[in-house]
Amino acid sequence: MTLSRALPIVLALAALPVGSAVAQFGGMPGMPGMPGAGFGAPQAPPPACQQLLTYRDETQKHGNALQAAGKKKAPPDEVCKLFNAFLAAEGKLIKGLEENSVLCGVPADVIKQVKAGHGKASQVSKQVCEMAERGAQPAAPSLSEALGTTPTVPDSATASKRGAGTFDTLTGSPLAR
Repeated sequence: MTLSRALPIVLALAALPVGSAVAQFGGMPGMPGMPGAGFGAPQAPPPACQQLLTYRDETQKHGNALQAAGKKKAPPDEVCKLFNAFLAAEGKLIKGLEENSVLCGVPADVIKQVKAGHGKASQVSKQVCEMAERGAQPAAPSLSEALGTTPTVPDSATASKRGAGTFDTLTGSPLAR
């Protein structure tokens, strides 16, 4: 499968779990709908949970950059760099989700979804980076190169002009001659 066909599909798959799954962790203390959120002064989420939100936003930013690169059909070496940045940000997010899942109320299935998306993105990143390492592949030899001959093109200045060719019908009918 070529990069131009695989990239848009994978980018959509890789970016979806981050946006949909991480946005679902709502059991975070101090967030709307949680105990104590509506009484008195609004409470800010704990610093660890705020850091998770930062990781989520950073991962989403890198995912958007990947999608933009896919739409403009960026070269594989550029896409490889973007994938590496995306995977690093997503790795931080996964680590933070695992470490603070109880404190921030992150369901286990959300972590599972993000890990699955990370695995798919890692596979595609590997393929894209391998393609970038190979670079432009040399073209296959032409028929004349394979046969060991050089193509000759007739020169119009030295060509004889007899005017009796098959396609010379401008001066009359070829059947009449």
